[in-house]
Amino acid sequence: MFSHVTVGVSDLDRAERFYDAVLLPLELRRRPVTPDGGPASACWVGKDHTLPRFYAYIPFDGGPANPGNGSMVAFLAPSPEAVSIAHAAGVAAGGSDEGAPGPRPHYGDGYFGAYLRDPDGNKVHIVHRGDIRD
Repeated sequence: MFSHVTVGVSDLDRAERFYDAVLLPLELRRRPVTPDGGPASACWVGKDHTLPRFYAYIPFDGGPANPGNGSMVAFLAPSPEAVSIAHAAGVAAGGSDEGAPGPRPHYGDGYFGAYLRDPDGNKVHIVHRGDIRD
């Protein structure tokens, strides 16, 4: 459904450390980005996939990166344990807790999630959906 999702960041090295920490437990890996003369960026994809992609970019217009009000990126985790590991890794890598890992049955059967903010304030949700099967 999605080609890619992008968030703006002010420090790409810091963003790479944060998202590497959060996304590795979710079985996502960083892939090389081909420079196109635009802003510096980093990209993550699922193992053995090219799409969808998640990007962290220095804003193209040169203005400050700031999170969107009401915006959030949600990453699917392979297990509740991966949610907890990714959340802890994200906090350890400079993120802030926005909701501890735990069941959220009001969202669906088997729903287990956590919320955090990246170092630039972008909201991130990590979720294992027990009610969804591939």
